[in-house]
Amino acid sequence: MEDAAIVQTEILRDLVKLNAIIATELIQLVENASRQLRGDIPDACRVQHGELRQQVVEIAERWSDNCDMLRAHNLSHE
Repeated sequence: MEDAAIVQTEILRDLVKLNAIIATELIQLVENASRQLRGDIPDACRVQHGELRQQVVEIAERWSDNCDMLRAHNLSHE
């Protein structure tokens, strides 16, 4: 039974990381669409999106190892 619990824990960790990737990429898609439609992203949105990215990365790091690429890639966006 202990092995099953370990497997479940690892699956949950992987799902948290995958959801973090999806969440941060969706933020980027919204920004790209906004840029195409408006020519730029409103400053308030840019700040909030940066904070959301930071929070998503922190959640992923709390539950999953090896989030270095997720952090580097997402926090390098404007």
